[in-house]
Amino acid sequence: MKACIMCGGEGTRLRPLTFERPKPCIPIANTPSIVHLVKHLANLGFTDIVLTIGYLGDDIQKALGDGSLYGANITYVSEEIKLGTAGSVKNAQQYLDDAPFLVVGGDHMTDLNLLEFYRDHMNSSAVTSIGLISIEDPREFGIAEIDASLRIRRFREKPSPGEIFSNLASTGIYVCDPMIFEFIPENTKFDFAKDLFPLLMEKGYQINGWLARGNWTDVGNPAMLRAAEKWKLQENISTSVAGSLTVKDAHITGPVTFGDGITLGSGTRVVGPVLVGNGVTIGENVIIGPYTSVGENCVIKNNAKLFSSSIYKGVVIGSNTTISGSIVDIDTNIGDNCSIEHNTVIGPRSVIRNNVTVHSGVRLWPDVIVEPKSVVKENLLNDKYDTRCEGS
Repeated sequence: MKACIMCGGEGTRLRPLTFERPKPCIPIANTPSIVHLVKHLANLGFTDIVLTIGYLGDDIQKALGDGSLYGANITYVSEEIKLGTAGSVKNAQQYLDDAPFLVVGGDHMTDLNLLEFYRDHMNSSAVTSIGLISIEDPREFGIAEIDASLRIRRFREKPSPGEIFSNLASTGIYVCDPMIFEFIPENTKFDFAKDLFPLLMEKGYQINGWLARGNWTDVGNPAMLRAAEKWKLQENISTSVAGSLTVKDAHITGPVTFGDGITLGSGTRVVGPVLVGNGVTIGENVIIGPYTSVGENCVIKNNAKLFSSSIYKGVVIGSNTTISGSIVDIDTNIGDNCSIEHNTVIGPRSVIRNNVTVHSGVRLWPDVIVEPKSVVKENLLNDKYDTRCEGS
């Protein structure tokens, strides 16, 4: 079975994490998110995979190779100009024109049974089926109204107040018959939700909904990224050590996954689910709380506290520093006695001196230096990089 994964976006809403990596390569539980997705699809039988790539597409190819490591055969199709979601798939038509195929966003994290979705579509008369999931706030999604036969009767993209007739949000995961290509113009920006689906419904074609059960997120912003990592860490059910672990009077409550060459200092406490990468040194009286991942070669000094955070590789965290519910990108150096509050995103190679407080929701651009005793209440930008963090 075939699947098309769309990986062309710049990921501006996730900046500063996407200045130097494409969105599908952001690590979730120390592994690029696109790897999790390809593994899931291949395990379900979608082994013939087409990736449409644009922004920093070479990095995606390096992460996945030909797909054989994950039981898949991957074909890459470059997108020279922005074509929209449907236009991107149209650009890969030659590889998808012989049978119904699954369409998934490259920033999706999911454990949904997409094989069941595919089979339900094949047993219907629909030209396209849309994966739908109930969510609390559907304003940032396309929503659908379905009847008892699961046929979609109304569809609206990003509804305003008074237009929210359903909380069934489109996951952006579709099963499509190749005949949809007849309605998608070539070399033109054209979207599934905004353009193709209204056109098909106007012409009387049947579009079905599939009611999804399970975990799904499109990793569109830092909060979604943290949520995806949380449920990914929950998949670990036992403590494991991939290599050497040096422990001196530390306390470990599983599940915790340790890499190779780990050192835990005296009095340190690790409460899982937690993931610790290779070569990490953790000092004395450190506490690492649930839903935290620590990348390779990090140094966490005495009395530091980490709670529900994503720490990427090469990060140094000073003594008596607390990090809560945040993301810290590679090679960042955080000094002593700092407080990094909830939902902070710190860009790569940032330097935060001693006794700094970073308020909740703040983003620090790459290579930013924060002077001692500073209180950071708003985003700190770097003129070498674009300042936008909205859009795709």
